[in-house]
Amino acid sequence: MTDGAGAPPARRAYLDHASTSPLRPVAGAALLAALDPVTGLVGDPGRMHADGMAARVAVESARDEVAALFGARNREVVFTSGATEAIASAAFGAAARVPGGGHQVVTAVEHSAVRRAAERSGEVTVVPVDGAGRVDADAVLAAVRPDTALVHVQWGNHEVGTVQPVATVVAGCRDRGVLVHVDAAQAAGRVPIGFRDLGADVLSVSAHKLGGPAGVGALLVRRGVRLDPLLVGGDQERARRAGLENVAGVVAFGAACAELATGGRLAAEAADQRRLADRVIAGVAGLGGLTLYGPPPAGSPGSPSSPGSSGGGGPTGDGRLPHIVCLGVAGIEPQAVLLGLDRAGVSAHSGSACSSEALEPSPVLAAMGVDAHHSLRVSLGWSSTDADVDHLLAALPRVLAELRALGTRA
Repeated sequence: MTDGAGAPPARRAYLDHASTSPLRPVAGAALLAALDPVTGLVGDPGRMHADGMAARVAVESARDEVAALFGARNREVVFTSGATEAIASAAFGAAARVPGGGHQVVTAVEHSAVRRAAERSGEVTVVPVDGAGRVDADAVLAAVRPDTALVHVQWGNHEVGTVQPVATVVAGCRDRGVLVHVDAAQAAGRVPIGFRDLGADVLSVSAHKLGGPAGVGALLVRRGVRLDPLLVGGDQERARRAGLENVAGVVAFGAACAELATGGRLAAEAADQRRLADRVIAGVAGLGGLTLYGPPPAGSPGSPSSPGSSGGGGPTGDGRLPHIVCLGVAGIEPQAVLLGLDRAGVSAHSGSACSSEALEPSPVLAAMGVDAHHSLRVSLGWSSTDADVDHLLAALPRVLAELRALGTRA
């Protein structure tokens, strides 16, 4: 294809991996092989004929691959249509264990899928966060009541990348005998996750955030935890999620997880994404009207890994996920910035991933006490390169200058 001048189209820089990541080649190959009408997986995994048994073997092999990446047992992995369904299954299943639905605790920066599932399940207590988007573990545990059915805490924030004290919250909930759900959709594929070692009761992940296909995810359910299924009507997934399994999607999800779990791939990708994110942060530092939201970079005053700082970055280095940079953009509407970047060949995002259609202010940024109306989120992934960052750093100053000039003339 060419543009109107007959030249090939300019290379685009895809920097919206926190919304969805391109399909990894290994996952794409697995998906196509499973969908082949002649040699693929055509059977129902619940049937005893050869085609059904082949599908069953493929699903269970993928379950092993997902379990291995996330440090879980095979039987603890329940395949779903994605993280949203997994979250709803956790919220509704926990509520069903308590007469009247009980009470749930959420942090103020949880994804809308968590907030809304909790609100539909019963009474909710929202725990505030600080200016970096970090919740205090003691405040979360103080919100637990005798009728609390479930505590939700995200591993890392989807908008500013802040990593939460999940291990402390999980340990406190276990001491109090209350179930805890960890939303790890953004952290999966970026930081090491050990479900068994963490001790959480349920943990939700999505395939498409880490380079698997859309339409498949998983809820990890700790051995011994019993939750009523959200979807009923069949005995699939050991009677924990009714409906014919998305066999091809599950197989591709497993392939993506297997690649990440092999040869230090996860650590290498995370390190590269952090390096690229640091390049973005350094590259925009001289531009006026931009503010970095979330924890400060490693080594800067107040960062979890800086000298004299309390807390600890652990495998995340500076208390933030490696792939997300969120910037406040003073005085310019985010839609104009995104459209300008898009015309320049850069795909980025602003605000909460589930409110862009309504152009609503970001509830995450509002909870942090910063400007919830004017933000730019840049997010890296497995396919991101230095050329992508170069493209952004060349385009962003030009777009901002043009928009500010228009505002001055107006």
